[in-house]
Amino acid sequence: MEGSICSSELTQEAERLMIRDIIMAAEAQVKEGDTFYLITQRWWQNWLDYVNQDQTNTTNDGSSLYTPEYCESAGSSNLKRPPAIDNSDLMYDAVSEESNLGSELHDALVEGRDYILLPQDVWKQLYVWYGGGPTLARKLISSGLSQMELAVEVYPLRLQLLAMPKGERASVRISKKETIGELHRRACEIFDLSLEQASIWDYYGHRKHALMNDMDKTLDDANIQMDQDILVEVVGESNGPAIVGSMSSVQGNGSADKETTSVLMEPCKSNLSIAGGLSASRGVSRSCSSELSQSQQLASPIREVDNSYGTSSVSTRGASGGLTGLLNLGNTCFMNSAIQCLVHTPEFARYFREDYHQEINWQNPLGMVGELALAFGELLRKLWAPGRTPIAPRPFKAKLARFAPQFSGYNQHDSQELLAFLLDGLHEDLNRVKHKPYIKSRDADGRPDEEVADEYWANHIARNDSIIVDVCQGQYKSTLVCPVCGKVSVTFDPFMYLSLPLQSTTTRTMTVTVFTSDGSALPIPCTVTVPKQGRCRDLIQAVSSACSLKNGEKLLLAEVRGHLVNRFLEDPLMSLSTIKDDDHLAAYKMPKFVKNTVFLQLIHRREQDGNSTHTGWKPYGTPLVAPISRDDVITKGDIQTIVHTMLSPMLRIESLQSSDHPDTSISAAASHASREVSSGEACTDSTVSDSIDKDESSSKIVVTSKLPLQLVDENNACIDLSTGEEKTIRLSSSSTSILVFIDWSQKHLEKYDTHYLENLPEVFKYGPATKKARTEPLSLYTCLEAFLREEPLVPEDMWYCPQCKERRQASKKLDLWRLPEVLVIHLKRFSYSRSMKHKLETFVNFPIHDLDLTNYVANKNSSKRQLYELYALSNHYGGMGSGHYTAHIKLLDENRWYNFDDSHISPISEEDVKSAAAYVLFYRRVKTEDATVSNGAQSCAGPNNISSQK
Repeated sequence: MEGSICSSELTQEAERLMIRDIIMAAEAQVKEGDTFYLITQRWWQNWLDYVNQDQTNTTNDGSSLYTPEYCESAGSSNLKRPPAIDNSDLMYDAVSEESNLGSELHDALVEGRDYILLPQDVWKQLYVWYGGGPTLARKLISSGLSQMELAVEVYPLRLQLLAMPKGERASVRISKKETIGELHRRACEIFDLSLEQASIWDYYGHRKHALMNDMDKTLDDANIQMDQDILVEVVGESNGPAIVGSMSSVQGNGSADKETTSVLMEPCKSNLSIAGGLSASRGVSRSCSSELSQSQQLASPIREVDNSYGTSSVSTRGASGGLTGLLNLGNTCFMNSAIQCLVHTPEFARYFREDYHQEINWQNPLGMVGELALAFGELLRKLWAPGRTPIAPRPFKAKLARFAPQFSGYNQHDSQELLAFLLDGLHEDLNRVKHKPYIKSRDADGRPDEEVADEYWANHIARNDSIIVDVCQGQYKSTLVCPVCGKVSVTFDPFMYLSLPLQSTTTRTMTVTVFTSDGSALPIPCTVTVPKQGRCRDLIQAVSSACSLKNGEKLLLAEVRGHLVNRFLEDPLMSLSTIKDDDHLAAYKMPKFVKNTVFLQLIHRREQDGNSTHTGWKPYGTPLVAPISRDDVITKGDIQTIVHTMLSPMLRIESLQSSDHPDTSISAAASHASREVSSGEACTDSTVSDSIDKDESSSKIVVTSKLPLQLVDENNACIDLSTGEEKTIRLSSSSTSILVFIDWSQKHLEKYDTHYLENLPEVFKYGPATKKARTEPLSLYTCLEAFLREEPLVPEDMWYCPQCKERRQASKKLDLWRLPEVLVIHLKRFSYSRSMKHKLETFVNFPIHDLDLTNYVANKNSSKRQLYELYALSNHYGGMGSGHYTAHIKLLDENRWYNFDDSHISPISEEDVKSAAAYVLFYRRVKTEDATVSNGAQSCAGPNNISSQK
């Protein structure tokens, strides 16, 4: 039996292969209910290094991927066998306050960073070999909207049990896939009750929501959330005194005891990032819960107390509807802000307060079987009921988590993303079309735009017909032009909202270091100015101009990270926003016309310090790149020649005069010394004087000295290039690059000055930001024009040209064609760069009255002016980690603006509506008869006069 084999009896290779085979077998038959085990990433990586040290490559699953440092150390065995498994860094040091839970996992562990998940057989085998612990077993459960996705439940539900009338408390961990019957059994066991003695209640906020008596129903189906209260009620015993006593703090006039309410209404919140694809939340953190005395916890009947005055600066008792706040359940301000904007859309308020149930599409496979529409409608009615106190949107939050798992838990999310989901989800739940017909769209083929647009819209309405379409959907004209044949294609597509780009500044300074592949010059750092929202082609063009690129040359742009080429930036349409200021960029000059090109990457390595028993080689400096044609026959000697050519500018003058290299000559390296560039895009060249001048007749390199080069072949094996120079090198047919390592010994460093390859500058060195760059306002019309302007498609959205019969990166232009009754405008304040998310604090000057879109509508059939008026907006304050959402709402009946900050509502002036926090804007179309009255506003409604508007 494999499990009985002692690890000390096996070689590292045998361990690696055995674990690899077990993993492959486990992955082939994974199913719901399987057990997985957490193991600390630190120990797992230690084991991987140990078993892979005789390999040229490694990955996290025991198979092989290439890493450069292993190439030299192949065959060595310098890493010790790992100690026993130690998962203690995944656990809290102290035992949980609730003794029955024992030690708990840290709340914010991330898979891949803190731990990995191992199949049961893998864990068992490693445990037999190494021992240790603690053992952390978790089950694989179904999740997601369709319940067809599988995910490991790293954090089972933690529920707070309250036994009444005794007032005893306890906590329990239980899977969300366990039944109510199992929770009932465990609760009775904890409090030493028989099953007949107790019943359990959904006791969220210390209020009885529902008797949990369907013993076969899962906790997931019952919408039980993390850290929720469960009431264990002893049958036949009265718990009245405890409840009555706790309610005594609420006074007859609706006000509440200030001290108690402040604790209950503003609980400490802690976000949880749940690994394994599941998320949850803790309403009260450990540090916060300890501040509440036992008597306070038992005497606090509701976190969402029905209080007309305690949580709002506006009295809603006896007032008209629409001034009801939403309690923050824990980082749910993003949801509250979005909901307030939607429920104060007059068309939606009217629709959902009437009988909308007959329009619910119960059978739509794209919808939520009507549940989202019902939950939203119920919440809207509560918010519009006069005299209501702040509402806890818990039922709606539960439905949201069910149908949109990305919004589950209590982490902060994006209000615009939620709005997009709600509008689409409500549309599908309320779609009047029960059976969507298949309709094939026809190309315009020269037909009038009006005819084609009406046809597209009729086809859309034949499949999509709801209150959401009636109110929020418009249509824009999309024009595509093929860059090869000039074919023009026109389509008319629906839109639900407009996402407008923001530009905090118009330009950006970037530094790129230029290298040559033909040995004609030393590296030159070039600083250029490019459009802030530009593309990679803008950067290449600027650097090409700054460094006087010749007609037969081109630049290959690369991102260098860890002294290796992380990626080649070959897509001319790639947005420059994906390049961060602290990145390092290199541009390689090379011939423009090389057929079937493969790039030779010369990676520099030097001996690492501090290890007397074993000397390894580590990458350093900046890789050099040269093009090679796959059509040519390449020998080891050819590689040596290419490398000598690339390194020739760095050859020290004294080494040229050395007798060691009597036949070695070198090409000119200072021909660029007299180049001039514009002052605005200057190339910084501090190394020109160190270049070497030689005659053109001596430009050919005759290689008599061999450099210590190793080439990595397609099998990840290292080939020594210092011998057998006539031997042919086989180039990979699939890879776009071949890697060649040069190991710089002290002897070679005396002949070459490699400091030019070190200290690659950052794209931009941060300095004090100018005040103008932070505060310069931006017109909403400018943002709209940036959205509509023509630009090439990204490669992922390539268009099939019917004339060329091929996919092309066509240019695309948008025009507004049909405008909706309610226009939702999303200001794209958040930009993404790899895993980072940044916020633009740009102030956008948007009109409150008379947003005039007449000149932006391509459909000229209607002579009516397209005027809109702002009535709601969602605001985002602060940064990414600690931001907060509010809503500004105009109550049309009162013609007055209010600020909705969760449960707090306060009147504001119209001047206070505009701020740099504006994120999503809601505009209503001005009625036709009102448009004629507003003609006098034309002079201030246009793009050039927006700053004069209020």
